[in-house]
Amino acid sequence: MRKLYFALPLLALIPLAAACALSQLDYREASGEPATVDEVDLTRYAGTWYEIARYPNSFEKNCIDTTATYALNDDGTVSVVNQCTNSETGETKRAEGTARVVEGSNNSKLEVKFAPDWVPFAWGDYWILALEADYSAALVGSPDGKYLWILAREETPEQAVIDRMLNAAREKGFATEPLVFRQ
Repeated sequence: MRKLYFALPLLALIPLAAACALSQLDYREASGEPATVDEVDLTRYAGTWYEIARYPNSFEKNCIDTTATYALNDDGTVSVVNQCTNSETGETKRAEGTARVVEGSNNSKLEVKFAPDWVPFAWGDYWILALEADYSAALVGSPDGKYLWILAREETPEQAVIDRMLNAAREKGFATEPLVFRQ
């Protein structure tokens, strides 16, 4: 009977784990990895980007007015600061992380981590799938189709820019219907 008491808390976690797994849907039906841009100048990419649209995800629940700010570090990594306003409380939510370039990707494939340095397995894909020539807008996502963002340097980019990013997403096999747009 004593062994059962130790197992009960673990059994209680199974529905929670299943719910978490289901909360991040795969919105990409295409097989194989999506193509990224040929090359990214990280110096030009650095700075503040406004989130124009995103796939629903748990870590941005109730987020509005979301920005991502990137800066180059001396060691070749990129500092990442994501910030938003909680639509229910009005409080600012802020997450600080680090991105590193995937070798051989010409800076178009990065891995980002928001966990402490001592957590080795928390890196997530951050692929630059489309990029305006003037670095005014970008389509960023994960190859598994669970994450996708349209980012822009302006809070309200021209519709033609948004349409180009949406078309790029569709061409790479990403569904665009689930995107949640900036309010």
